[in-house]
Amino acid sequence: MNPASQPALQLRDIHLPADPGWWPPAPGWWVLAVLLLILLMWVARIALRQYRLHHQRRHLLAMLDTLARPGDVSPAAVAEISTLLRRLALRRYPHQRVAALTGTEWLRFLDESGGHDRFSRGPGQVLATGPYQPTLPADMDFTALNALVRDWIKKNTGRS
Repeated sequence: MNPASQPALQLRDIHLPADPGWWPPAPGWWVLAVLLLILLMWVARIALRQYRLHHQRRHLLAMLDTLARPGDVSPAAVAEISTLLRRLALRRYPHQRVAALTGTEWLRFLDESGGHDRFSRGPGQVLATGPYQPTLPADMDFTALNALVRDWIKKNTGRS
């Protein structure tokens, strides 16, 4: 047979498949989305914790400012400062470790958790006996105690 004598074939042009749609995404995009979601939740958790610590620090320092007026130094003010420290310690450390501490054990705990021996050997000594005395010692440096307590609060709320 002669190819010229054959009838012309009815051929169509090449058809390309349709472009793939954007949905559903490929498995790699699902994995990336899950990883990004986990990362976002982790960052949000850290940010929330930092916000809470900052808010707690501001609140405690404001309470300390109302208690620690140099002209109004009394055993009751020292007791309130000790209570303020205990509240923070109970939130920050295990209850079994902090709740039963009194006297020199309490001061030793405060030293170990950020006081650097300034509670048991420095201006913080008044916290052990001051609340139970009718008057505070005349040589008590209330400004140094205030600075020490302020420093301890900052160290135990995430800011050094």
